[in-house]
Amino acid sequence: MDKQAFYRRRKFWYWAGGVVGAIVILLGIVALVLSAKWKPTLTTKIKDGVKEASKGLYQINFKDIHLNLLTGTAVLDSISLMPDTAVFNQLRVGEEAPAHLFKIKLAHLKISRVGILTAYFKKKVSLTAIILDQPSIDMIYHKVPKRKVTSKKEQTLYELISKSLKSISVGQIKVQDANFDYYNGKQKLNSVKHLSINVKDILIDSLSQFDTTRVFHSKNIGFELLGYQSVTKDKMYTLKLDTLRGSVTGKDLEIRGFKMVPMYPKLAFSRRYSTQKDRYDLNFQKISLAGIDYVGLNNNGELYVKEVNLGPAKVDVFMNRELPPPNIDKARNFPHVALRRLPIPTIVERLKIAKVDVAYGEYNPKTKEIGTIKLNSLNGVVSNLTNDSARLSSQNHAYADLTTYVMGAAEMNVKIDFNLTAKNAAFQYKGTVKAFDLKSLNEISKPLGQIAIESGKVTSAYFDVSASSGGSKGVVNFFYTDLKIKMLSEDENGKEKKKGLLSFLANTLLIKDDNIPGEKARKVTVTHERVPQASFFNLMWKTVFKGMREAAGIGIVPMKKMPEPKKK
Repeated sequence: MDKQAFYRRRKFWYWAGGVVGAIVILLGIVALVLSAKWKPTLTTKIKDGVKEASKGLYQINFKDIHLNLLTGTAVLDSISLMPDTAVFNQLRVGEEAPAHLFKIKLAHLKISRVGILTAYFKKKVSLTAIILDQPSIDMIYHKVPKRKVTSKKEQTLYELISKSLKSISVGQIKVQDANFDYYNGKQKLNSVKHLSINVKDILIDSLSQFDTTRVFHSKNIGFELLGYQSVTKDKMYTLKLDTLRGSVTGKDLEIRGFKMVPMYPKLAFSRRYSTQKDRYDLNFQKISLAGIDYVGLNNNGELYVKEVNLGPAKVDVFMNRELPPPNIDKARNFPHVALRRLPIPTIVERLKIAKVDVAYGEYNPKTKEIGTIKLNSLNGVVSNLTNDSARLSSQNHAYADLTTYVMGAAEMNVKIDFNLTAKNAAFQYKGTVKAFDLKSLNEISKPLGQIAIESGKVTSAYFDVSASSGGSKGVVNFFYTDLKIKMLSEDENGKEKKKGLLSFLANTLLIKDDNIPGEKARKVTVTHERVPQASFFNLMWKTVFKGMREAAGIGIVPMKKMPEPKKK
């Protein structure tokens, strides 16, 4: 190539580059001018669109909007989405109000790849993504009447926007690292940080409004929470979880690594109170929920869950008996009574428990030891857990069928029938215990009762009891062989020693060595009066234990009474 041709070609590229550069600059200037002119129109459209789509319930405000026509992006600054309380109150009077309101604030909202010309000329809005980075979200529950059923057809979201637009499609909406607070009215119930939500494939048009595979017009709504940790309001526990994941479309929720960790060791924890207080140490490897009606929860404030699965898990409960009991009636904490106090109508069709180890320990100030009863590998099913008035009118009983190993040795099956509407907290329970060595109970009988079991084998046991907040009555069959015990005390150095005479008298005069099934078997009818400070499980085990004492021949020895509660 000669020198002259080379310079001619180079001039051409300079000229072409200059033209392209000029066009880019021109387009940039046009984009800036159009953006500036479109700002007021777009601002009005956004505000009117939100108000129209929510039937006036929500208003959106923002400080500024930055629109880039070349890249098709828009950024809104200092955004707030707030409910109009006047409109909400009108909807409430007309029985059309939603159960939940939302308040959202964030510094920036980014909208990617907006088809500006398509939206303007074809009335179709198409977006690749909407990103909300680090928003603050308040979800407020209000108890509202159920939405009334009317013959008047309610307008769909598409029908509300159809005068202005033919369709809206969004590839995804991402909420990143949100602070989420849940309120019951003005009372904050829970606070969550670092919550992420991902909504995919949103479409609003004439056909999708009838698409039953979509929820809130999307193909999938997923949410995730990682590494959550917080301290309870009383500063006595730390709550932790590794992961929480769920899908509105899939109607599921899974929690892994949930822990409730006490701040103090057992005795130190209890002594921070002036009365007895249960200390809980919980570790649930997995909790999963299936068949959740998220739409009903949002629209009507009613929770429906088809199935909950708990476990594997470890539950450790501790009580210090050196303190007086609180001056309250613990019947309010019976499981089926506590269920009534849930703030929203709830139905759980089935609760499945698998591989849950439960330990309940008590500190005896006399022996200065902790006796712990252990229920190993608790498995079972509880059905029809509900406080929903409509469900209760036709199905007012919950049923539990549970199997466990007491102290890891005695296989026990218990069936419980809860009357969910009984004012006296009535329930019935019956169960069976298979053969086991009684010496396995020494771990609790020695520290709590100063009794050691030297020998004895249970061949079988059966109980059938009716109970309520007032007490219990039922039948206990306790069959065993070769029962021998020794009474214990402490010497001057605090070491355990045998009460020889008392042990001899107990084994010779009181305790019956055997109770063998047959015509001569001792079958005990038990009546037990409950004191207000006795818990649900205290009532259950004391009734059965009373029957076992009667069958063994030591019913004439009075059981230790619960101490008087601390007066207010």
